[in-house]
Amino acid sequence: MPSQKIENLLNLALDATPEERRKSLQLDVGYDESDRTYEVLIQYQGDISFLTEASVEYTLLFGNYAILRLPAELVEPVSLLPQITYMEKPKRLYFAASNGRASSCINPLQSGISGLFGAGVLVACIDSGIDYTHPDFRNPDGTTRLLYLWDQTIPGAPPQGYHTGTLYDAVQINEALAASDSAERYRLVPSRDLSGHGTAVMGIAAGNGLSSGGALRGIASESPLVVVKLGTPEPGSFPRTTQLMQALDYVIRLSLELQIPTAINISFGNSYGSHGGDSLISTYINTASSLGQNVVCIGTGNEGISGNHTSGQLAEGIPYDVEVSIGQYEPTTNVQIWKNYVDTIDVQIIHPNGTAVGPIQPILGPLRLRLQNTELLTFYGMPSPFSTSQEIYIDFIPAGDQSYIDSGNWIIRLIPRRIVDGNFHMWLPGGGTMGTDTRFYRSNPETTLTIPSTSRRPISVGAYNSALQSYADFSGRGFTRSFQEIKPDLVAPGVNIQSTKSGGGYGAFTGTSFATPFVTGAAALMMEWGIIRGNDPFLYGEKVKSYLIKGARHLPGYEVWPNPQLGWGTLCLRDSLP
Repeated sequence: MPSQKIENLLNLALDATPEERRKSLQLDVGYDESDRTYEVLIQYQGDISFLTEASVEYTLLFGNYAILRLPAELVEPVSLLPQITYMEKPKRLYFAASNGRASSCINPLQSGISGLFGAGVLVACIDSGIDYTHPDFRNPDGTTRLLYLWDQTIPGAPPQGYHTGTLYDAVQINEALAASDSAERYRLVPSRDLSGHGTAVMGIAAGNGLSSGGALRGIASESPLVVVKLGTPEPGSFPRTTQLMQALDYVIRLSLELQIPTAINISFGNSYGSHGGDSLISTYINTASSLGQNVVCIGTGNEGISGNHTSGQLAEGIPYDVEVSIGQYEPTTNVQIWKNYVDTIDVQIIHPNGTAVGPIQPILGPLRLRLQNTELLTFYGMPSPFSTSQEIYIDFIPAGDQSYIDSGNWIIRLIPRRIVDGNFHMWLPGGGTMGTDTRFYRSNPETTLTIPSTSRRPISVGAYNSALQSYADFSGRGFTRSFQEIKPDLVAPGVNIQSTKSGGGYGAFTGTSFATPFVTGAAALMMEWGIIRGNDPFLYGEKVKSYLIKGARHLPGYEVWPNPQLGWGTLCLRDSLP
């Protein structure tokens, strides 16, 4: 019997064979095949220091959360310890200028000698890194504006209390900037932003525009900066939720140590979870957001028109067919079905050739099925201690020596047995991990927020086109699955935004990733006005969110506010300050 103190996905991963894990998009995340260890996230009570006696590496986070690295055979025994409340595996993360500044009502607050530019407020970017050589992140004398750069992909000297990456301070970065050639510079501080994503995000939030004579200045252009480059040192690896949580933990600890208000930007997310704000990463971010004088801003992702979500209403005794198109040459995919535990349903899966398996019944545990050249790993889960939601997870992987799963029109048939609530949601993987032909036929663009933007306390930011004064259709929509939270909170410019490019100069960027730093920078200006200048020493956290919501502007064409596309409206900082 699988442990009910372990989430469904980790239970299934523990039961999977090495080949099944390797072929799956989700099951291998957090598993190190070289030493057969799992990285896991736990919530705990009491003291867990005794784990050192079992040679278990762990990183303590705020609020009784921790990240462990466990041998595979110890995962279940450790989960059963009375100190362990719940255990999850990490999830893969993906990414989700002057015109935007004007559209966000920021220019009027930056004119005259009393202009707000973020002085005294720390801006932190948790992303793909930064081009620390770019002039927009340097002072006029050529020295760096960065206080710290933690590159989690470079083994060596992590911050105290953590076990991954290398931390570089301003002294080391300035030494690298003063080097006579680039080879010596990158020998001293070898961190690079290979994708350019983090460099563009930070340019919007806090670039000083030196390369453009100030024309393409970011929002909080006088703020000191901290950057965490997410990831792991393994070749071809990708950032995980556990790295994100450590990064946030580090930034908030640093903010408390320096006693400086901090605006934190997160433009990563994923589509795995109930989308109700009840995963461990969401509850952790809620906890961390309540510490110190900080504001956390998170993008809602770019899944609005991806076709990766559908939903419906079940009626007792009436089967409901959900059609899933799987494109050619798809190596793997998965489907999450989330429903209320009060409802009882069976699930039948029908191959494009008409062959069917199932029904899968609500019996806890993994089940293997095969249709033609596709193996189906399924897990009918149970509610967690934090939620009444129930998940049915289906992993599609190539059978035997096949390289791809079978393409065509698959049907997932939901067979209601006892219905009280009847509402269900389904998600496919997001972040461009699949071909564009793989999608739900009857997709639903609502409830396409990526996680952790579903968290309650942070400011969740969508995107709009400021040139056309219209919603950007790719932007992840709300509300949360349980409708308990209004998300997004607001939207900011996210189409064709000019910002800093890794390697120098500027480029145009589109996505909620580039809308979020407008709000992050705006939060820094608000905290400068309130905390640094003494106008409101309590202007941080959800008070900043409340002010931004009150000042948000309404776009034409919408009669109901808040709404799932734009939340409470578009960012307008001028109208948000009291």
